[in-house]
Amino acid sequence: MNLSVKPLPAARSYATLSIIAAVLTIGLKFGAYFLTGSVGLLSDAFESIVNLVAALAAFWALSYAAKPPDAEHTFGHAKAEYFSSALEGVLILVAAVGIAVAAVERLVHPQPIEQIGLGLGLALVASMINGGVAWILLQASHRLRSITLKADAHHLLTDVWTSVGVVIGIGLVSITGWNVLDPLVAILVAANIVWAGVKMLQETGAGLLDTAISAAEQQEILSIMSEYEGNGIKFHAMRTRVAGAYRFVSFHVLVPGAWTVQRGHDLCESIEQAISQALPGTDVTTHLEPAEDPISWDDLNLS
Repeated sequence: MNLSVKPLPAARSYATLSIIAAVLTIGLKFGAYFLTGSVGLLSDAFESIVNLVAALAAFWALSYAAKPPDAEHTFGHAKAEYFSSALEGVLILVAAVGIAVAAVERLVHPQPIEQIGLGLGLALVASMINGGVAWILLQASHRLRSITLKADAHHLLTDVWTSVGVVIGIGLVSITGWNVLDPLVAILVAANIVWAGVKMLQETGAGLLDTAISAAEQQEILSIMSEYEGNGIKFHAMRTRVAGAYRFVSFHVLVPGAWTVQRGHDLCESIEQAISQALPGTDVTTHLEPAEDPISWDDLNLS
């Protein structure tokens, strides 16, 4: 199967959308901060800078992952997506530290917030942009099986909840007059960002460690195999892994030793094609063995 047939180039257009959204929200959020002086809004603006860097990294990763297999990368370049999600996770943690430092300083030296109405208006517009783009990216990530778009979408959603928290905090300050609420909300925002960053790094690590495909997808493959079983045909030693948008599946096909090579080859081709059609973006490798040979059963521990 040619792994380059997956429409990964389409994912780059979504990364471009994320870049545009990040630039717009940076302008809006820093404008809101300069108007109000709110450290909560400053923390929100810093996270948007992280969004921009992450979106640029996502564009690079998706471009590289779309390259077809070559002599040095015979399984393709799909794992490049994990570099983007790892970078995004690290940047999120760095942003959280910066936010926490600024919040603690403001907690020690509280300052009044000015022009609350206009500042909150800009923050809400930025949140609506991020929310809309996050929804679009999330839908695309499921359709294109892209961990990069998924990470970007979840990061933008985290940004939206951050903005909501900041708006609530500033609203409470305007009602109560307690300026200390502004840095306290910023600290809570930093904690939420840390959680999102750690979760993203965990997902990235799972992908780099060649995690198996989902149980539902494995069951679908087993169901296809069951249609071919019988008359001396058996299967074992199935192994699977995920690499970005692609799945890799391998297993052994045991057939009667009296079969011709052509007949065994045709069977394997038929099975591989059935699995690839059921799970697009799947590279299937089969290993033909004679069922009567004891050596053929020595690798049962792989199944």
